[in-house]
Amino acid sequence: MKEIIIKETEAGQRLDKFLNRCLPGAGKGFLYKMLRKKNIVLNGHKASGSELLAAGDSLKLFFSEDTIRKFSCVPDAAPDTPVLDRKYVLYEDSQVLMINKPAGMLSQKAGSSDISLTEYVTGYLQKEGIISSDGLQMFKPGVCNRLDRNTSGIVLAGKNVAAVRELSQMLKQRTMQKYYLCLVKGIVPETRRIVGYLFKNPRTNMVTVTELPKQGASYIETCYEPLAHQENCTLLKVELVTGRTHQIRSHLAHTGHPIAGDGKYGDDRWNREFEKKYGLRRQFLHAWQVVFPQLQGTLGGLSGKTITASLPEDLKGILVHLQFQESINE
Repeated sequence: MKEIIIKETEAGQRLDKFLNRCLPGAGKGFLYKMLRKKNIVLNGHKASGSELLAAGDSLKLFFSEDTIRKFSCVPDAAPDTPVLDRKYVLYEDSQVLMINKPAGMLSQKAGSSDISLTEYVTGYLQKEGIISSDGLQMFKPGVCNRLDRNTSGIVLAGKNVAAVRELSQMLKQRTMQKYYLCLVKGIVPETRRIVGYLFKNPRTNMVTVTELPKQGASYIETCYEPLAHQENCTLLKVELVTGRTHQIRSHLAHTGHPIAGDGKYGDDRWNREFEKKYGLRRQFLHAWQVVFPQLQGTLGGLSGKTITASLPEDLKGILVHLQFQESINE
């Protein structure tokens, strides 16, 4: 017999999903059979598998040591995991971690050999003693929102299953407000709310925006407010209402105001001039603020909070050159 006490990082997930992670070689059919026969019990009682686990729950497996070893299939130890530098941590409590992602870093792996923010977060949580190497089999930390490689700014991560689930649900239901700063071509004179339809070409990883519905396209909604303008460029505060791939970059380009430095959707000639003048080598787009509503429960510590990610030096320097730095209140 083996007893497992559920840790804080493992709480909030269904029992059957936890068992699949704990005994990946067993198969779902076998696990449900063991639940029915009470060879697996939760807090001393028969369980169906649909129960949500809480920290401190007792899970008993009435199997032989050989059976447990056979079905555990523990993977080989991973190579040294990179650790997130504390200077990038914007906010942290017992449930969540918020990071100011630097440009050039992937949010999640694009290939098996990539090292992304997810790996840095995992290393950080291990170093801080929040999760153990064994615990990674039951809960793999991950980020809840994604930014393009060359977009900097706020990325949200949960320290346990329940926090990841609730953050992901808030993002899906759009109950938090997300604001970006970007510098675009042309003079944008007024605050606007723009809508459209975005179609993604998976082969090219490019998107196109139309004003009318199109088969396979997703509805998008973007709001922006001009903060300052001069020299045929405007600093915008953008609220991302929907969150689609490359939405801000493609939607603003569609309106005739591409983002400075954007190699995919921008104005190549203007980008070259801008780089020569200000040294910009990536898109001027930064995930700047997240505003949380009133919350209770797991994410109660975030209730009513505004989290702000300061601009990195490359973007901040451009605002100083343009005398736009007083247009934002960090």
